[in-house]
Amino acid sequence: MSVFLVDTNVLVYAHDPRDRRKQDLAREVMARVVSGRTGVLSVQCLTEFYRTVRFRLPEPLDPAAALAQVERFADAFLVLDLTPIVVLEGCRASGTYGLSIWDALIWAAARLNQVPYILTEDTQHERVLEGVRYLNPFVPQFEPGILAARS
Repeated sequence: MSVFLVDTNVLVYAHDPRDRRKQDLAREVMARVVSGRTGVLSVQCLTEFYRTVRFRLPEPLDPAAALAQVERFADAFLVLDLTPIVVLEGCRASGTYGLSIWDALIWAAARLNQVPYILTEDTQHERVLEGVRYLNPFVPQFEPGILAARS
């Protein structure tokens, strides 16, 4: 079965009505990975999501609503820990590939947990770094059918 690490931007777009197209696509992605049990998150994604929906949206969520959504995500997804080895690997990738440390930590969590795909708009669609492929669910070339559970 293919597994997909869902980056923070996908989580946030599902809650951000400013771009209805992205909101609809993000919701479709979320529904597919949850129903197919093919999605994972990094603990970092949960904290970034909380911060973004609380303080960066034009109509931010109140603390209780933001916390409730983080709890739903934690229940619906396997959540990968941010460990010292993930931090070290993220630092290496940041220097080697020119990624921001935050993007490098997401990549490191995926790589070290053998997650072959990251769903994000933060990197070029189909870019591959050491076996981890980035897929941008907001580009026309993205095929949502890839998110279905496979054996």
